[in-house]
Amino acid sequence: MKPYHILFAASEVTPLAKTGGLADVVGALPLALADRGHRVQVIMPFYRPFIERFVAKTGISPEPTGRTVHLWIDGHERWCPLHRLTLAGVEVILVEQDDLYGRDQLYGSPDGDYVDNLLRFVLFDRVVLELAATTETPFDIIHCHDWQTGLIPLLLNHQYRHLPALAGTRTVFTIHNLAYQGVFSADGVYRMGLPTSDYHTDGYEFYHQINCLKAGVVASDAVTTVSPTYAKEILTTEYGCHLEGFLANISDKLSGIVNGLDVDDWNPATDPHISSKFASGKVAGKARCKRQLQKLCRLTEDNDAPLLVTISRLADQKGIDLLVAAAPTWLEAGAQMVVLGSGDTGLEAALLALAAAYPQQCAFHQGFNEPLARKIYAGADFFMMPSRFEPCGLGQLMAMRYGTIPVVRATGGLRDTVIDMATNPAYGTGFHFANATVEALIEAGQQAIDFRTQHPDRFALMVGRALGRDSSWIPSAIAYETLYRDLLQPPSLPPASAAAV
Repeated sequence: MKPYHILFAASEVTPLAKTGGLADVVGALPLALADRGHRVQVIMPFYRPFIERFVAKTGISPEPTGRTVHLWIDGHERWCPLHRLTLAGVEVILVEQDDLYGRDQLYGSPDGDYVDNLLRFVLFDRVVLELAATTETPFDIIHCHDWQTGLIPLLLNHQYRHLPALAGTRTVFTIHNLAYQGVFSADGVYRMGLPTSDYHTDGYEFYHQINCLKAGVVASDAVTTVSPTYAKEILTTEYGCHLEGFLANISDKLSGIVNGLDVDDWNPATDPHISSKFASGKVAGKARCKRQLQKLCRLTEDNDAPLLVTISRLADQKGIDLLVAAAPTWLEAGAQMVVLGSGDTGLEAALLALAAAYPQQCAFHQGFNEPLARKIYAGADFFMMPSRFEPCGLGQLMAMRYGTIPVVRATGGLRDTVIDMATNPAYGTGFHFANATVEALIEAGQQAIDFRTQHPDRFALMVGRALGRDSSWIPSAIAYETLYRDLLQPPSLPPASAAAV
C-alpha cells in the first residue's frame, strides 16, 4: 500500500487542548498512522491560553510558518497566520485568530456556548480548505472530526472541488458523540456564505436551522463512529438524537471503528505514578497498589474487601445517579468504593454524603487528578461504568490495561471492547448488564464481587486476560487505513464486452 497524505482537522488535540475523548483520538490516531508510513498533518485553532500552558509545561513552542490565509467572512476581511509545532513526529498546524480563539474555554463559558461559535468554526473550516488548496503535495484524505469540522466536506464539494489540489481529495467525517451537533440560526447560511442548494431536509437544514453535523454526514465520502455498536445505535430512536431517519438514509457509508489507547503511556509496568509496577504474568504489584490506594483514601486496608471504583465526568449520560443509588447495597455487604470526578453539583453532593456515611469504605475525590487516576486504575478490583450511552469510552480500556475488571452497561463501545464473562467465560474480560436501572447495576456488581470471592483462580485468569488485551491504536489505524484505501481506489471499469454493447 502506498503511503497517503492525510490531514486531520479537529477543534481540539491532546496534549494541546482538550475537553473530551475527541482530543485523545486526534492526539493519538495520527501518530499511529504516521508509524505505518503515512504522511499525516493535523490542524486546529490556536487557542492561545491553552497553547501557552502547554509551552510552559513542555518547553515546546509553536513557530510561524510564514503563511497567512486571507479571506472575507461575515462581512469582514481577516488575515489568519499559521503556526506549527511537532508532536512525536507529526506536524500540528495552528490557525491564529485571537479574537475568536484566544479565550479561556474552547466552546463556551459557564453561562453557555459562545454566541459566535458558528463564525469561529466556519472560519476554521475555510482556512483548512484554503491550506489544502495550496499545499505542494495534495492531500489524499481530509479526516474531519465532530460538528466543528462538519462544514469542510460541504464547502469542499460546492466551493473548492474545482481547484486542482482538491480534485481528488476524499473526506471522512467521524462522529464522536451524536448529542453535539452544532445547530445555529438559519441567517448564518447567507452571513457565512454557505451553499444554499444543500440547505434542505436531506441536506444540512434541521428544523429551519443550520446543523453542522448533518453537513458533515451528508457531504463526506465516508462517515464513521467510534465503535461498531454505536454506529448501529444511532440509527435507533433511543440514540439517534432526532437524526435516526436521516442517518438511516446514509447507512451505506456509515461504519464504526473503536478507539485505541496510548499503551506506552498507560502502562502499569512503567507508570511512575503507581507504587509497584506489574504486568501480565507478574501481578504481585497490583495487590501493593491496592493497599496504597486504600491508605491514600483512608479506607480500611483489607485486600479481601472488593474495591469498586469510577473515574468519570459526573453527568446523566454516565449513569452516576445509578451508581450512587446502588452503592449502599455493596457497601453494606463489605465492599469499598472510590470515585474521582466532577460535574453535576447534585451528584457531587450525593457522593460527598455517601463518603461521609461510610468513611472507612467510601471516598470521593472532587475534580480530576491524573496521577491519582492512575493510582485508582492500578489499585482497584472493579471499574464501574453504568453509562446510559457511550460512543466508545476510554475508562474501560484504561481499567483493563491496569488489570481492573470493568462492570459496564452493554452499550456502544463498552459492548464492543469488554467481553462479557457470563456469555463468554473462556475469554471474558468484564461483566455486562443490559438495562440502565439501579437493580441491573446492583446485580451486575454483585455478580462480579461473587465471582472474585468464589472463583479466585478463574478471577486471576480474567485479570491476566484484561492485562493482555491489545488496546493499542494499531488495530484502529489499520481499519482507518483500509477505509482510506477503499475511498481512493479508482472506480472499476466494466468488462470489455459489456462496455462494447
